[in-house]
Amino acid sequence: MIKYVLTCFIIYILFTGCQTNSEIPAMFHKDAYHTGAYQSTNYPFFGDLKWKFKTNGKVFSSPAVMDGIAYIGSEDSNLYAIDITNGQLKWKFLTGGAVHSSPAVYNNTVYFGSFDGFYYAVDAATGNLKWKFKTNGEKHFGLKGLWTMKPADEFMEDPYDFFLSSPAVSGSTVYFGSSNGNVYALNTTTGNLEWQFKTNGVVHTSPAVYNNTVYIGSWDMYLYAIDAKTGKEKWKFKTGYDTSYHLLEGIQASPALYNNMVYLGARDGFFYALNAETGTLAWKYSANNSWVLTTAAIKDSVVYMGTSDTYLFLAFNAQTGKEIFKTKANGYVYSSPALAGNTAYYGDFTGQLFAVDITNGKITDTWLTDGRRKYASEVLKDNNIDFAYLVKGADLALYSNTVVGMNKLYTLGPIISSPSIQDGVIFFGSADGYVYALNLLDKKPGQ
Repeated sequence: MIKYVLTCFIIYILFTGCQTNSEIPAMFHKDAYHTGAYQSTNYPFFGDLKWKFKTNGKVFSSPAVMDGIAYIGSEDSNLYAIDITNGQLKWKFLTGGAVHSSPAVYNNTVYFGSFDGFYYAVDAATGNLKWKFKTNGEKHFGLKGLWTMKPADEFMEDPYDFFLSSPAVSGSTVYFGSSNGNVYALNTTTGNLEWQFKTNGVVHTSPAVYNNTVYIGSWDMYLYAIDAKTGKEKWKFKTGYDTSYHLLEGIQASPALYNNMVYLGARDGFFYALNAETGTLAWKYSANNSWVLTTAAIKDSVVYMGTSDTYLFLAFNAQTGKEIFKTKANGYVYSSPALAGNTAYYGDFTGQLFAVDITNGKITDTWLTDGRRKYASEVLKDNNIDFAYLVKGADLALYSNTVVGMNKLYTLGPIISSPSIQDGVIFFGSADGYVYALNLLDKKPGQ
């Protein structure tokens, strides 16, 4: 009997020792809970650029790093697989639309969505198609006369609708939302539909999966808690509604789960903490009419998030909502923060990457894209975003002038992608079309 038990134990050790990282999913904001917390020693400083990889479109997608490869999408309609050691292309997969969805990687398969109206599963090693699932169409959110802009009868795409829903993998199921208002659950191997859940708005947020429940927000202003197995609604929570301009409404950020709480920012200008089982509000933070588009990062009972027009990065006690610290960037913060050691990393819309000491809220280092270095003096006013300055007195009520202003901001190389961290390197995309790999340091150069 003892010999039998020892033999079984040896077999178990050999089997588990041969497991690969690909058996642990990698996805948007680290994991299915969206905690954004990476296992790492502390690196509070930026080192040299390890490499940068050029795509032919803006990169709003966030990288998923698995088994030495960074997977990321681009507005040029491709999903890229990049060797993280040298920045060389392993393969690319061409779709029929922009890939603003962040990929999920599991069991040697990459899952992602495209504006061509398909969600794809491709082989992680070769890029060969395994299956694809057709939604009823992916599109940018928009309205006629958006936010009362002119002409009132013109359909206008929301210029800040950057993302497409990023898949989350849990067990044998992949979950994602769609512009058609549905949330889908598919079998990871076959792509067969397990269930779909209908909301009343565009769904561009990424689902979080926690305790057999799928949490996802919709542009219909509701956060939904859905049974992961059956697709039945457990509860829903309504965020704010803007009856006048329809500006301060909708959910674009993805939920994050921690210690039986769900944390979510919304376009109504609030950040919410809810009981994950009941949807009961525990606390909320007013961002002074500033959108909250970032997905919160959570570690050691502290939650971290960024704001839009107020340019803030904040930390709160996860249970009570008491503010611990806040620091300010130079532009909108749409890059969801990543945590490693005692440092938080995030980008802003001016092309600036920040490292913040989460023990005291102090900025330890910054790094600038080439566009930020080159164009800041002509695009920014007093080192900050000023839309009136961007369009030089033109009528901001005209949608066309908003588009002009956004295109000028894009010259800075805004960092909207959420960083991933591995082995002392930070990976992220930029609207300048590059994917960056930047070395991290535990000491300032020369110290």
